[in-house]
Amino acid sequence: MIYDGDEVEQELCVDLYWSFRSPYSYLALHHVRALAKAYALRWNVKVVYPLAIRTPDFFKRMDHMWRPYLLIDTQRIAESLGMPFRRPVPDPIVQDPRTLLISLEQPHIHRLTRLGAEAMLRGRALELVDAVGTMLWDGSVDGWNQGDHLARAVAAAGLDLQDMETAIARDPQARDRLIETNEAELRAAGHWGVPTFVFRGEPFFGQDRVELLLWRLRQHGLQARSN
Repeated sequence: MIYDGDEVEQELCVDLYWSFRSPYSYLALHHVRALAKAYALRWNVKVVYPLAIRTPDFFKRMDHMWRPYLLIDTQRIAESLGMPFRRPVPDPIVQDPRTLLISLEQPHIHRLTRLGAEAMLRGRALELVDAVGTMLWDGSVDGWNQGDHLARAVAAAGLDLQDMETAIARDPQARDRLIETNEAELRAAGHWGVPTFVFRGEPFFGQDRVELLLWRLRQHGLQARSN
């Protein structure tokens, strides 16, 4: 159904559920940038923890062919999109590479995801996941957690790393509650994976569903940007 009148004139909003460890979330940035540039869309980015944290036994239950296929698939998608691609160094998740067991201590992903939550509170979550996600996945940085790599990426999003981490340290539980709310809303929308786009309660899972999302948005009066 195509809406008319005032509803068409309003800027449409898409919720994007996103994880710093998900290669497909990184690859989705290509499409998000293009849509943000071309259309009058408001992006409501909601960071969540990766499945390795939300469902620690996920790797025990999956078929042994899943991970090799993932590596092949993500590399070729990146090549097709012209996106530089390499898994982050270090991995945001502390995980045994042989057994795939997840460590109880997870300093990297907690830090990154809380930064994402803080950016949500400051209204710059899209900018943060774009800048930091690119820094993690484009292969330009070794040791992203050392030196000023993370600070520079956060600054590119128009934010200050030290200021954000000071705010998080004052009340980390508030950021954790926001992340938990995002995860609950993702499931309530009808999915568990990332990236998931949600428009008016309808989920579109995966970076390869953007064309289908665009088709639905056009049914609701999606407008091209005038400039």
